[in-house]
Order: sequence, then structure tokens, then C-alpha cells
Amino acid sequence: MKVYKKPINKTYAIWITGLPGSGKTTIGKLFFKKFEKKFGPTIFVNGDDIRNIFNLKKFDLKSRIDLAMQYSKFFNFIAKQKVNIIFTCVAMFDEVRKFNKKNNKNYIEIYIDAKIKNIISQKRKRLYFTKRKNMIGIDIKAELPKNPHIKIINNFTKSTRLLSDEIYKKFLKVII
Repeated sequence: MKVYKKPINKTYAIWITGLPGSGKTTIGKLFFKKFEKKFGPTIFVNGDDIRNIFNLKKFDLKSRIDLAMQYSKFFNFIAKQKVNIIFTCVAMFDEVRKFNKKNNKNYIEIYIDAKIKNIISQKRKRLYFTKRKNMIGIDIKAELPKNPHIKIINNFTKSTRLLSDEIYKKFLKVII
């Protein structure tokens, strides 16, 4: 049985967003491990996992916006169950973030800011080397978060562990 150091009297709905390949999921998973130790049971959800579970293969602008809203509705449903949730996804649309802010009083938005040229130079997921169209940031303009609670710049010179530690420290300051 886990013993948590701090009594849990508040749950958090944490939305981590950024361009494809910016490091959202990797950094988010490391943040999740540290977060759960202090704040109790937490669900970690990645948008790509939802896409795979439900075999969602459309990437055009309308489909992306519709899917992002579905992510948001699911995210807020879980948050209302008084369960911590960390959700990583692209969903780079203002209307989605506005919906989250309006529907969740414990919403924390984290933006992983990575430039396309730096993401491409990493060649990790090869996302930007396929012939697939409708890539956010290339074919579809990303609506970058204007006022996230936390913004982390990932220029791929720091380890993902250091970036997750940076998020955690900033998170603790945000919730005070």
C-alpha cells in the first residue's frame, strides 16, 4: 500500500500540450511519476494511445479539432471524478483550451515549446519525414497557447528528466 506524504484534499487536471515530437509524452511520464508520489493516485493518458485504442486514423483539420474536443470532454469527465489526471496531446486549438479552463476549476495547462526545426533535427519519431499530410505545425497552423500556467522550452539540449523536474518545480509554485 502506498503512503502519500501529503493529505489529498484537491485533485488536479493537468493538460500537457505541444507540437508533435516536442517531448510531451516522455516528459509527461517522468513528471507523472514524481507527481503521483506527492499527490496520490493519478491517471496518465496520452492522446496517441486514445487514437490507437479507437483506431482513429483521420488527420485533416476538422477531424483533429473534433478529436481534440473529445479528448477534452474525456479529460474533464475524469477530472470531475476527483481523480488527478495528466493528459498529453497535441490539441493545439484555442477552443479546446478554453473549454478546459471553463469546465475545470483545477485545470493546469503546461506547454512544451519546441521549434519545428529542432524537432525535425532530432529525427526521433520520423514524424516530419513521412509523406503524410495535415501535420500540425507544417500543413496545419498550430494555435499556440497564449497564457499557459507553465511553459517549458525544449530545444533538446536538456535531458527529459531535467525538463520534467523543471515542470514539477514550476507546478509547485503555481498551486501555492
